[in-house]
Amino acid sequence: MRSTRRFAAFAALGLTLAACSSEAGSQAADQAESTAEVQEDVSFEPGTTMAELNEAGSITIGTKYDQPGFGLLNPQSGDPEGFDVEIAKIVAAELGIAEGDISWTETVSANREPFIQNGQVDMVVATYTINDARKQVVDFAGPYYVAGQDIMVATGNPEGIQGPEDLAGKTVCSVEGSTPAQNIRDNFPEAQLVTYDVYSKCADDLANGNVQAVTTDNVILTGLVAGNPEGFELVGNPFTEEPYGIGLELGDTEFRDFINDVLEESFEDGRWADAWDRTAGRITGEEAPEPPAVDRY
Repeated sequence: MRSTRRFAAFAALGLTLAACSSEAGSQAADQAESTAEVQEDVSFEPGTTMAELNEAGSITIGTKYDQPGFGLLNPQSGDPEGFDVEIAKIVAAELGIAEGDISWTETVSANREPFIQNGQVDMVVATYTINDARKQVVDFAGPYYVAGQDIMVATGNPEGIQGPEDLAGKTVCSVEGSTPAQNIRDNFPEAQLVTYDVYSKCADDLANGNVQAVTTDNVILTGLVAGNPEGFELVGNPFTEEPYGIGLELGDTEFRDFINDVLEESFEDGRWADAWDRTAGRITGEEAPEPPAVDRY
């Protein structure tokens, strides 16, 4: 049965981060076993992406490598770990592909569309917000999660930042190619925006006092705070909705429908909630929320 736990905004997550920081540090050990059971006897319509991937016995998936809880590279195994990664494994398993046959490719915010368009990856699962502009160049399955843009500041919030309106005249960091960065450009132009390719560089700048704030999706910031609870805190005032989808080649409707089917099945049979509890949930201290409704546009 579909979980009845409802989606809850992460406005109060800052209260739980200090207690969860040790969980973030031991995340790699806790994620050794995948929640994805590989389907051995599956067949697909010839000529479909599913059939091609199943026959090849392998898949290339883009994800992020610097986001605790969603996509963070394990330096020991050389593989990424997190909620996005587990969702990707569930899809691969339904194609009959084991996690050991997944080739992971780091995709930062700015290169997700080009990597899909150029065929460098078969799909992208990387805190990838579905929006109309991106739908012009890639297709999306999902959403499988809904986040919200928030702000991370130095511990004690010395600048008194409570929301995006308080960023006027402040130096704020985000990642190029992300929806949060574009939101600041479009709607809060008085903020002095600095962008990098990855959020870890923004965190370094905040720690060094080079910027007064970092802004992106709350779950991403939560992971960064968990990694440095003495130096960072979350404002806890989300001001957008960011539906995360799985990106794939534009026009591949059959593959998109297949992934949507897999997502909905994982919502109902508990695999989605298990993946959350073992990854992002260990950092946020929150149980798995109710999954969002898949948008079969």
